[in-house]
Amino acid sequence: MIGIHDFWLFLISGVLLNLTPGQDTFYILGRSIAGGARVGVVSVLGITTGSIVHTIAAALGLSALLAASALAFAIVKFAGAAYLIYLGGKMLLAKTTALADDILSPHTLNYWAAYRQGVLSNVLNPKVALFFIAFLPQFIDANAPHKVLAFLTLGGTFVFTGALWCLVLALGAARFRSFFVRNPSARVIVDRTVGGLFVALGVRLAVTR
Repeated sequence: MIGIHDFWLFLISGVLLNLTPGQDTFYILGRSIAGGARVGVVSVLGITTGSIVHTIAAALGLSALLAASALAFAIVKFAGAAYLIYLGGKMLLAKTTALADDILSPHTLNYWAAYRQGVLSNVLNPKVALFFIAFLPQFIDANAPHKVLAFLTLGGTFVFTGALWCLVLALGAARFRSFFVRNPSARVIVDRTVGGLFVALGVRLAVTR
């Protein structure tokens, strides 16, 4: 074996953690409602890519360096907070007519933009990095002969189950898009709400110690 113990406990815990709403959840819901199922799925791919980056970083010890260096943590933290506030601010300050037109023209937000934003919002969240180095080692034997492989296996499992749940969210949220097509003003309310949540999440991340 590669040194993993209590795998089923890890799997159950990971699924429950994935079900807990966070900034990734709000991002995926907002993009799926705005652009439909395809944009939602691309957003999920972006979030998943970010999680893979965190998994590899944890396996190679880079996340440990982030946790050990106050300066490195602060740089990533404020960059992530600024990006979230930027995304939220754009949604809050966008003209009402532009938001209403966007729901009728889902390609306004192209797939690459949805993917890129998903990657950055996840990668620039140091709390995710700290989560990986705090959670995964609990299920790896101290004397495991292949610790990197064990990290990658656990991280890959967590990312996979998280991606499945995010896909459910994206496809489920996209089903409500027809309602927003018929009621553009409701879309404006959702965008303002999600934008406010992004700003709040950014501020919360900025004040994280």
